[in-house]
Amino acid sequence: MRTMLRITIDPLKGSEALKAGAMQKAIMGFVEKFKPEATYFTVDDGMRAGFFVFDMTGSDQMPAIAEEFMHIGCKITLTPCMTPQDLQTGLAAAGL
Repeated sequence: MRTMLRITIDPLKGSEALKAGAMQKAIMGFVEKFKPEATYFTVDDGMRAGFFVFDMTGSDQMPAIAEEFMHIGCKITLTPCMTPQDLQTGLAAAGL
């Protein structure tokens, strides 16, 4: 299932993780393992943030996705998401 991972990074813990290389390791580890189709970084509500769109094949992947980010003080959100084609298919299936 196409899923969006949103990470928001605690400013203090994030700065420590960046200086130690742990943030870069967590991000690159995720990218190498899950091969997201899109990856973006920004500021969200005054905090460093990253967005990754990738295919999550099962809920059993949640610990592998989240634990390294949680370890360095990130807040994690996993949200199913759709492309415009997915939306059209879903609306048609709903009779809309």
